[in-house]
Amino acid sequence: MSRRARDAITDDPHAGFERAGRSSRPRTKERPTYADAVDGVVVSVDRGRFRCHLGGQEQPVSAIKARSLPRGSVIVGDRVRLVGDTSGAEGTLARIVEVAERTTVLRRTADDDDPYERPIVANADQLAIVAALADPPPRVGMIDRILVAAYDAGLEPLLVLTKADLAAPDGLMATYRPLGLKVVAVEPGTDLTELREALEGHASVLIGHSGVGKSTLVNALIPGVDRATGEVNEVTGRGRHTSTSAIALPLPEGAGWVIDTPGIRSFGLSHITPDSFVAAFGDLAELVEDCPRGCRHDSSSPECALDVAVADGRLSRERLESFRRMEGAFG
Repeated sequence: MSRRARDAITDDPHAGFERAGRSSRPRTKERPTYADAVDGVVVSVDRGRFRCHLGGQEQPVSAIKARSLPRGSVIVGDRVRLVGDTSGAEGTLARIVEVAERTTVLRRTADDDDPYERPIVANADQLAIVAALADPPPRVGMIDRILVAAYDAGLEPLLVLTKADLAAPDGLMATYRPLGLKVVAVEPGTDLTELREALEGHASVLIGHSGVGKSTLVNALIPGVDRATGEVNEVTGRGRHTSTSAIALPLPEGAGWVIDTPGIRSFGLSHITPDSFVAAFGDLAELVEDCPRGCRHDSSSPECALDVAVADGRLSRERLESFRRMEGAFG
């Protein structure tokens, strides 16, 4: 079958704008304007199909992306423009033709030796790190790594401690409050008012280990959503993956959005450097301008301006220790 015949079958306005063959000349330089395109937000991705939320329309729209958009160029949270059948009726399929510039992108790598970044969610403004106080026990190193990614991406971090009925949250709260980090502790069956207030008005990514209770939280926050939940393995202490892909869900009464993500067991940070990390902290970034060239800002760095700032009272020692502990997560 000829390429022209394939293009006719796809009915894709972009199809005629592929790179011309060696002996052919492009028919036109003009591209479709898509004046009739409608705006939407990608709420889930599944094997090349995108579910999109359209403002003012309850029924989500199923879509594919135009061939002109590169592979992997559309992720959950993207603001997109769609053409075709956007009614959301069963069996219909729209097409994503444009992706708006992103305000934020949360990324990670598979491990610290992996050079390939994996975008997780676009256009979120808050990252809720969900950690269990027990069963499984909290891993400060993982929390620190996710915090590093949040600060690097420009997301406001929020620490949500679950299973407070099994262990007291005081220790972890004391560890992270010197960073100015908001911490909320919850337990099964209790009032979630404090957490709801922390999520209100935000597009919040929920991220954490398998088995910490992310899906349980989502079910409590959004009645009727029925996200699958799982138990923790008694032998390994690890949770079972119950979410297989990210999904954005609206909170009741338009209070914001939560993006539930699959449970993670590692969080690579090879895409982040010490300089890009310290730049995320306005107060520290100003201080390290006085550091000697090549300073890594850790405890082994001679004449680090952060140590000088602690000595003369411009920076608290607790703040510096918390920063260096996080920096050690990828340094």
